[in-house]
Amino acid sequence: MTSINNVTPKFPVMSKSLHAELKSRVNKYLAEHAITATGNFKLFSKAIILLSLFVIIYVQLVFFTPPVFYAVLECIVFGGLIAAIGFNVMHDGSHGSFSRYAWLNNLASSSISVLGASRFMWAMKHVTLHHTFTNIDGVDDDIEVGVLMRMAPTQKHYLLHRFQHIYFWILYMLLYIFWIFFADYKKYFSGKIGSVQIKDMSIAEHIEFWAVKVYHAFIFVVLPIYMVGWLTWLVGFLIVGCFAGFVLSIVFQLAHTVTETEFPLAIQPENKMPDEFAVHQIQTTANFATKSKLVSWLVGGLNFQIEHHLFPKISHVHYPAISKIVKETCADFKLKYIEYPTVISAIKAHVQYLKLMSKPALN
Repeated sequence: MTSINNVTPKFPVMSKSLHAELKSRVNKYLAEHAITATGNFKLFSKAIILLSLFVIIYVQLVFFTPPVFYAVLECIVFGGLIAAIGFNVMHDGSHGSFSRYAWLNNLASSSISVLGASRFMWAMKHVTLHHTFTNIDGVDDDIEVGVLMRMAPTQKHYLLHRFQHIYFWILYMLLYIFWIFFADYKKYFSGKIGSVQIKDMSIAEHIEFWAVKVYHAFIFVVLPIYMVGWLTWLVGFLIVGCFAGFVLSIVFQLAHTVTETEFPLAIQPENKMPDEFAVHQIQTTANFATKSKLVSWLVGGLNFQIEHHLFPKISHVHYPAISKIVKETCADFKLKYIEYPTVISAIKAHVQYLKLMSKPALN
């Protein structure tokens, strides 16, 4: 088994660092406007709204099951709430940007447990690997879908990939269910994410992992089956899981696997990336629908993915403001700032990219 230090590439140190310049400009802006980098009342109130709706709709579906038409609508909303809590509460908490208080960040990041996922595995997969080694094949687990999809030019091409731009919708819908019932367990028992060994789990982390899984099985499987019956539960759970899975998948894929983002490789044998960290993040990341306040509210600012990858410790509520600074700095450094005006245009770019990866000539 390979440790993270042995398989992950290094980023070069530059004399004129883009990252240092970005930090200087953004920190100056925050100081001049007396802005705390972490979340504020808007974020806290949104978290309360989302979590309250989550509980209310769960109780309504399980204990006061509405007629079929309304139940289906509520299941769709419930699936959307799972994604929204992940985007808005858990995500900021896992990066330490939800609050200036560590205990509140831990509480926010623990909301992933409410959804049935392992906080430990998410932190390793997303915070450590994806955020550092974005779009690097073999290290970034977000572009490792196995044989079913080809997400990077260096991945092996299979015949079924010719149709991946058609069937990806179905695979994305299955993400949440696959994550909860398979991916977490695979990482736990194999002790690694892809080819990277995970750090040793403490006794408390082992207990938390299994407590979350037992809780999820009871709250989302056993109790609903007891209350509404097997078939009704199955239909409802699939609607919830598939809608949540698609929303979670598409938001993250629009940020990194589109026609204009890059998939750099390390220079060998030094195992060093060609560009510094900040340049790498800008080249491998894209924004979308940044003018839409509704999209920003629902996806927790993840449509400002460039700003998030450069400043994960800054809460998403501040991304619209600092995006202007990032864009100007990119222009000064002659770097392309990748941005799609709408969700639809970003989805089109993602589908086009999947079509490009479906061709064996790019293998």
